[in-house]
Amino acid sequence: MAFAHPHYLVSTQWLAEHLADADVRVFETTVFLHRGDGTVRAESGRSAYETGHVPSSGFLDLQADFSDNDQPYRFMMPSAPAFAEAAGRHGISETSKLVLYDRLGSQWAARFWWMFRSMGCHNAVVLDGGWRRWTTEDRAVSTEPATYAPAAFNPAPDPSRFADLAEVKAFMESGAGSCLINALGRDQHSGADGGSGYGRAGHIPGATNVPSGELTDPETGLFRPADELASLFADAGADPSQRVVTYCGGGIAASNDAFVLAMLGYENVAVYDASMSEYAADPSLPLVAD
Repeated sequence: MAFAHPHYLVSTQWLAEHLADADVRVFETTVFLHRGDGTVRAESGRSAYETGHVPSSGFLDLQADFSDNDQPYRFMMPSAPAFAEAAGRHGISETSKLVLYDRLGSQWAARFWWMFRSMGCHNAVVLDGGWRRWTTEDRAVSTEPATYAPAAFNPAPDPSRFADLAEVKAFMESGAGSCLINALGRDQHSGADGGSGYGRAGHIPGATNVPSGELTDPETGLFRPADELASLFADAGADPSQRVVTYCGGGIAASNDAFVLAMLGYENVAVYDASMSEYAADPSLPLVAD
């Protein structure tokens, strides 16, 4: 089978051929997560970007510029005006051909893709294989920063692309007409990890598991074929006729699952933005450990 929306991805070859196009905007989105002592610390990937990046690419700082830092949980989606201001400052309009990549697979690029799509930027794409694929192919690398002129970004928010705790609670009560998918690793889903990073072990009752890390080929970094990905989600209970909500620790891996579901043609998909950062913090909310 083929993806319903293969144009949500572009290859390194396509990008190499279109770097000079006037409407193309390329950005690295890397964030490094450091786990230890039961906590998770986020580090901007800007320093790594400055050592070498795809020519003409800029850097989007998720925590500094594209998160609502007044919220108690990390990486929360900002308001439409705040998002539009940050996007415009980086030279991105809602009509830009926006190419997103990261150094760690795809989930950070997918997070930005999900955010931009939710704000009406329908020409956003993810670079298949990201930085790893680009450098494996010995393509050009630059240390020069991007020089995109500021632009006006006119947002068209689609709040249905995000879920909140109330929706998750409603799912737990009925489970009807929807599917809840955990994008964290299998040990995190089962509780075998002991709850590292989120304080409590296990998964939200009724949730199934499609780990974000299993969406790409470990050898190439490319997304797995459409039929393999479709099987993963079908086995997890995802139904194209139902609403699918994805979650993880803080809405990042969940965005990667949501991105793949969108490529497969699922039309009613949402990311639980606060995810386990919010859910596990409330001891009154149940978790299931296998």
